[in-house]
Amino acid sequence: MRTSNWMVITLLLSVSAVAQQPADPQPTSQPAQMSAPTATPATAQPAATQPAANAQPAPPQAGPQPTTMDQVVDRFVLREKGLITMLQTRTPVIETYLQNLTLDPALGPVPQNDKYFLGRMDLSTSIDRKDYIKDDQSMEKHLLGGFSKLFKVQYQPLGFSWMVFADRNDFDRQHYDFRYVRREFLGDVRCLVFDVTPKPKSGQGRFLGRIWVEDQDYNIVRLNGTYAPRPRNAYFFHMDSWRLNLIPGYWVPAFIYSEEGDFSAGVKNQMAFKAQTRIWGYDLKKDGASDELTNIRVDSVQDDSPTAQDASPLAAERQWQQQAEDNVVERLQRAGLLAPDGDLDKILQTVVNNIEVTNNIDLPRPVRTRVLLTSPLETFSVGNTIIISRGLIDTLPDETSLAMALSHELAHIVLGHNLGSKYAFNDRMLFSDESTYQNLGFKHIPEEEAAADKKAIDMLKNSPYAQKLDAAGLFLKMLNTRAVALNALLTAHLGNSMAEGAAVTRMSQLMGSAPQVDWNKLDQIAALPLGGRVKLNPWDDKVELVKSQPVAITSARDKMPFEVTPFFPRLTRTGTADNGTVNGNAANGTTAPTTASVKPTN
Repeated sequence: MRTSNWMVITLLLSVSAVAQQPADPQPTSQPAQMSAPTATPATAQPAATQPAANAQPAPPQAGPQPTTMDQVVDRFVLREKGLITMLQTRTPVIETYLQNLTLDPALGPVPQNDKYFLGRMDLSTSIDRKDYIKDDQSMEKHLLGGFSKLFKVQYQPLGFSWMVFADRNDFDRQHYDFRYVRREFLGDVRCLVFDVTPKPKSGQGRFLGRIWVEDQDYNIVRLNGTYAPRPRNAYFFHMDSWRLNLIPGYWVPAFIYSEEGDFSAGVKNQMAFKAQTRIWGYDLKKDGASDELTNIRVDSVQDDSPTAQDASPLAAERQWQQQAEDNVVERLQRAGLLAPDGDLDKILQTVVNNIEVTNNIDLPRPVRTRVLLTSPLETFSVGNTIIISRGLIDTLPDETSLAMALSHELAHIVLGHNLGSKYAFNDRMLFSDESTYQNLGFKHIPEEEAAADKKAIDMLKNSPYAQKLDAAGLFLKMLNTRAVALNALLTAHLGNSMAEGAAVTRMSQLMGSAPQVDWNKLDQIAALPLGGRVKLNPWDDKVELVKSQPVAITSARDKMPFEVTPFFPRLTRTGTADNGTVNGNAANGTTAPTTASVKPTN
């Protein structure tokens, strides 16, 4: 993903790309599902305690049920204002990943280059943002969408952040006309559909499009359209913005999909791109945690065990590394970049245990795994904790490819390539969330990277994944094929990148024995689109591995490895048995809906 022009976007869109299979229904032709792996016997590890959640806002009081469409309009306008008021104390993380497109005769529109933006969105009195990834700013930063400069389109992150609301300040009858269209289901939720048009002379940057309003409390759950009229030398992008019922009474912005460009014959595009915006971290405290003194309880405890003594030099070194490890994990989670410990981590740890047991690896401290919530493909380790990004898990086609990604970091741990001990000093954790990438880093020198690759491949050959390493090599080959267009996706911000320039360097030896990438072989799924594996709850940041219904592939264009796709959440209300699906993936009893099924609306 190239960064020639600046465009900082925050964390929203959760494109859920479903696991795919060819049209042939034979099970042998389907790519392996990365479901919970079979565990090789290993010592059970205790689950980490979940952090206490912030108190949820009280649901709005329900008024009398509307009896006319005019009353419905008044109600959803009022509820929209209530949502804006409720979110004023929230500073969620917002992420935008964008792929500029070019036309391939066989594959259709494909990525040409990409851009990535990550920041915190302040919803207090206006929509503002602070970015994790620093880039050049400009006086035009408050333009929506993008602007034209020197015949090139430059993207503005604030424009993508703006799409969480139709109109933050003037969404009312004085500025808009509302026309009822029909009733329609979005998942389990019946909605009233309205077309919204700005009144003449109501000003620039007004929402123009369609909204869906759920028919129980009359909250807006989806917005689809753009902003008009367009200023000179600037663009208002089209957007499809989805909300989820994560807490009683409120539907909060979660995903935004944007797309521009027309590849019909004879059309010349000024710009052509697809972008996903994801928002999460709503429950992150704005001003940090504050403990109540009345909750402090001090018990008298004395360690009378016979081993209570000063630590030996080696034991002290390991405790120091553990302290640094714990500090980093806690700080990343507090910054909204790391998911709380959960069920997905247990699946990742099972894969690590499979490798450890079959290689007779006995470490003094257990290896832990955690999920980084961002899209760029990266892994890193601090102490004995392996951290892998959501984007990388999303695109891995099977369990063997996951083992390949985790084994590299496990090799660093086994070889003693410990990084991050300086973070045992707590003053190094005293920085703003937005400066996380400037204050933390876990990059190894080239010699350590090469040694870890060699050790990882040796471990994989002795593991349960030894006979399926061709799949991992094929994933790396596909990534190598598209690396030149995915610079931003391949740029690691905390660890080492998987590629240098336009060539994949991570575990590259596996590519030698892998089959050739064959686009016309419909049962060859080398990599998935973004969003196909992990479901993220935008309110509490919990993640889980989704179980998707396979979708038949009918042409090479359906494969879409590493590509951006639209969001189509299956909406449900909080508290229901099935709280939501992601791109056709069942929630399986989770507590809050995170949505997205690929069911088209009729």
